[in-house]
Amino acid sequence: MENKSPKELNVEAKIDDLVQKIVGHHSSGDKLLLRLWKRIRTDAEIQAIQDYANMVSITRLGLNDHGPVHMKTVCRNALKMLCILHEAGIRTSLEDERTGTISDSACAVMIAALLHDSGMTIGRSNHELYSGIISYSLINSLLKELLPGDKEDIRRTVIRSVAMEGIIGHMGTYPVHSIEAGLIQIADGCDMTKGRARIPLEIPSKPTGGDIHKYSANAIEKVRIGQGCECPLRIEIEMTSEVGLFQVEEVLMPKIQSCPARHLVELYANIKNDEVKRYI
Repeated sequence: MENKSPKELNVEAKIDDLVQKIVGHHSSGDKLLLRLWKRIRTDAEIQAIQDYANMVSITRLGLNDHGPVHMKTVCRNALKMLCILHEAGIRTSLEDERTGTISDSACAVMIAALLHDSGMTIGRSNHELYSGIISYSLINSLLKELLPGDKEDIRRTVIRSVAMEGIIGHMGTYPVHSIEAGLIQIADGCDMTKGRARIPLEIPSKPTGGDIHKYSANAIEKVRIGQGCECPLRIEIEMTSEVGLFQVEEVLMPKIQSCPARHLVELYANIKNDEVKRYI
């Protein structure tokens, strides 16, 4: 707790609210998601992984934030979308297949979000695969602790499998087939505001391959996730200049279009004082 920034604590508070909301949706009173969140947010190894991923990303590679604030922001985004879909009567893949509950889906989404960039502790190339390697044993240990006993074998397997799908598929380079994993792709793409670019922009450096991401993200003022009109989810991005369109067209749109949740999303962009443009 002492080492967490005010920004990290703020996003944790927003996750707290969403967790309580999802737990309240569960008719049987299942508290697994609440227990998982309390356990994960105090896990020293996960915190160390998130912190070191950020050091590698920003200091060594000159990229933007891939650390605890980013991963928790992705978690917040994904859980918010999950809540909106649930309230709109949209079933997750686990619910639709009758292999899990909304709580199980939320647990898989939370785990995937909070570990999806753990591979950045190694490097950028193929980091989603490295994230899967790093995360597997951590996920196993967490689920065995929270769901002990042979009777929970199937539930542990289902949650772990969907979480791994979300982790490995978050870049959109490997196909995903569940709504849950698709939400991780979209939630990751939605973390594009200028705050994420601030630190690397303040570090003097020669031009690198990551510069377009830094400068385009710096043009993004706000990303709003809410209820849509024609689709359940509406994502609206406000930006100060056209350079921000790179984030929309080259980062977020491909993730939405390649995922199983694409039919659930409306995407809009607004360049300062111009009319709102619908992309999807």
